[in-house]
Amino acid sequence: MKIGIDISMLAYKKLVDQIILISGDSDFVPAAKLARREGIDFVLDSMGNHIADDLLEHIDGLQTYYKTIENNSDTEEE
Repeated sequence: MKIGIDISMLAYKKLVDQIILISGDSDFVPAAKLARREGIDFVLDSMGNHIADDLLEHIDGLQTYYKTIENNSDTEEE
């Protein structure tokens, strides 16, 4: 709940242009909807996990760096 309140405050006060949420939980749908209504670019990073369908409807972008980081660490030599 605290994260949702923080998202709402940031959106209403226009303190940010973009919010990147690392989650896939549909509990964030109301916060995502509010942020987008306030003109905030709302991006989701699920770290490769399942994303609730209703949350997918209320985001501006979906991007994950989890697999990229994981694959890079496998190829590094010490």
